[in-house]
Amino acid sequence: MSITLPEGGSVPKPEGGAVPKKRKFNRFVNNPVIEDYSLRYAPKSFRTWSQYAVFSAALGGIAYLADQAIGGSLAVQYGFTNAFYGILAAATVIFLTGIPIAYYCAKYNVDVDLLTRGAGFGYLGSTITSVIYASFTFIFFALEGSIMAQAFLLYFGLPLPYGYALASLLIIPLVAFGMTLLSKLQVWTQPVWLFLLFSPPIAVLAVDPHAISQWTSFAGSSPSGTAFNPLLFGAAAGIALSLIAQIGEQADYLRFMPDKTKQNSIGWWLAVLGAGPGWVILGAAKQLMGSFFASVAFNHGTPLAKANEPIQMYHAGFTAMFGAGMVAISVATFFVVLSQIKINVTNAYSGSLSWSNFFSRLLHAHPGRIVYIFLNIGISLTLMEANMFSFLGKILGFYSNVAVAWIGAVVADLVINKPLLKLSPSYIEFKRAHLYNFNPVGFGSMVIASIISVAAFFGLFGAYAAAFSSFIALGVAFVASPIIAIATKGKYYIAREATYAAGVDHSTLNCVSCGYEYEKQDMTSCPFHAGSICSLCCSLDSDCGDMCKQPHAAPVLSYGTPPVV
Repeated sequence: MSITLPEGGSVPKPEGGAVPKKRKFNRFVNNPVIEDYSLRYAPKSFRTWSQYAVFSAALGGIAYLADQAIGGSLAVQYGFTNAFYGILAAATVIFLTGIPIAYYCAKYNVDVDLLTRGAGFGYLGSTITSVIYASFTFIFFALEGSIMAQAFLLYFGLPLPYGYALASLLIIPLVAFGMTLLSKLQVWTQPVWLFLLFSPPIAVLAVDPHAISQWTSFAGSSPSGTAFNPLLFGAAAGIALSLIAQIGEQADYLRFMPDKTKQNSIGWWLAVLGAGPGWVILGAAKQLMGSFFASVAFNHGTPLAKANEPIQMYHAGFTAMFGAGMVAISVATFFVVLSQIKINVTNAYSGSLSWSNFFSRLLHAHPGRIVYIFLNIGISLTLMEANMFSFLGKILGFYSNVAVAWIGAVVADLVINKPLLKLSPSYIEFKRAHLYNFNPVGFGSMVIASIISVAAFFGLFGAYAAAFSSFIALGVAFVASPIIAIATKGKYYIAREATYAAGVDHSTLNCVSCGYEYEKQDMTSCPFHAGSICSLCCSLDSDCGDMCKQPHAAPVLSYGTPPVV
């Protein structure tokens, strides 16, 4: 027996004639302001922000001082010359790899987790990248929280363990309401933050004409002094490359971009490039600023071991503006706290999205994005209490190998396998019903690149391979992806043809499982439920056995054809 659906076509009833249970979500999942379509395509009806608002919110998300801390640490550890060229090399790689990711996320209105699924990793294959991305958010939340706690210690005398807890608790109420509140927070605070960011270096240069020469001759604790050393340059670039996963946080904003049209094409591209890969232009400038301020702080009496702390840097900077005293330290503390709030709401928000994706696929349950805010912040607080700031370079150096391998595999799929080899679909398919669980193209190339680069990082292939292990990760992933795509003839991308009108049709359908209405791009036809089902209900179903992808499954409904890019 079969059931005829409103869209036309027919599907079989589940075995035994049993009717699958209707799914009910809790109030957090049902509230779009709180949930923010965390596991879904962002529908046009929800994307009400202008290009400028998305651009400004995305740039506000990089208001962190980790750049300054990293730049200062590199200058202290490797000296000015190696830090300078390492920062520029890493920024170039990050900018180029960020372009295709930003474009596809903005065009198809998906976050980096959903993008990864359709860029060669498969439905379950991308779970590991969800953890990689979640690791980025809690590592940098911990780093930013540590920086805020250092400011609390200097200004209020609050011991670091209590400062870590306060820095974490401040974020929870701000991030609970997602993009709706985050966009306003970032826009409102942007002018003040920009003024406080750029005025101290100008003031330092005005009162100390020797500051630049002292910076360029700053050797820190480098064994090579200020001379260029390939090994130290490679190590510095590798640490800076740990920030490559920041494009994921930018994509969490870019998925809310309005549709690209002929009328808004120029502004759309400027917003995507500026808020996407463009973050690293400001990021690299901030890292160089951090190396500059480490020199300034050291030359004004700060111990070398503390010269990489942003609160020390900006205390020295604002002292040049206001003179020694409470005004300088008060403004420096305000700036540090403001910066850390602006970034850690983004870290907590992005981490909640990534953990939601991870657990929904493994456990077939979704209590709501807001629940995972507490998980992400809890892990971050644990890292802070373990004093991760003291071994920052080692953590970031190791992490960058895996993060670069992931990004390299995704970019290779987007720029080679899709447009050139045409073995990968031209569009982004993220729904469980249409994907194989594992695609060896992206997943395999990332694993291979990670294993080789991590082995290199720990010295298995010699000193030079250890110094340039992150670049090895990028190169191996970029080469392995198209090779595996050719070897498998791209057959593991799509398990079943798409049944939605992607990119053009914003009409809606009711989900047969939860009963709510979603745009067709978030829907598929389901033989188990005998109707149209939304992507989240499809992800959470633990009883269907993926019957829609089995060879004997009845033909599925057609809601349109995938777009041609």
